[in-house]
Amino acid sequence: MRKSFWIAGVLLGWLFGVATAAQPVRPKAPDFSLPTVNGDTLTLSDLQGNVVILNFWATWCPPCRAEIPSFIELQDEFGDQGLTIVGIALDKPASVVKFYQEYKMNYPVVFGNRTVAAAYGGITGIPTTFVLDRKGRIVKKYVGMRSKEVFQEDIVTLLKEPEE
Repeated sequence: MRKSFWIAGVLLGWLFGVATAAQPVRPKAPDFSLPTVNGDTLTLSDLQGNVVILNFWATWCPPCRAEIPSFIELQDEFGDQGLTIVGIALDKPASVVKFYQEYKMNYPVVFGNRTVAAAYGGITGIPTTFVLDRKGRIVKKYVGMRSKEVFQEDIVTLLKEPEE
């Protein structure tokens, strides 16, 4: 009899431990204030309450260029539901402004720097994209190009989460 209670206790403890471990820790995204292509300043913490996609990119990067149309579509589709995409350009300002206008980008683009790249763990490849929840916590990090559907799934999931 005691042995069965012991086994049941071990199993319940294991199940409780698995359930607890399944709740990932979401680290707070490092805050920044950076100049935008429009001459304003964007501060990340001002976007709290929105689902945010931070995309580190450059105009000379073919995979980065390939992702931009999907980000434009996602901003159109989910912007009024609480999505903000922010492009963090790691490139020459003149090239970025020209590209921004040419591609008719509909989301804020800021000029990144080494300090911000280092705060996000060092950007070792681009594109690198971080997905943040409404509380400004990092939920996912993608290094390399991803399809629109990958980001769409993340966005839909996070927009459904209750605001605590």
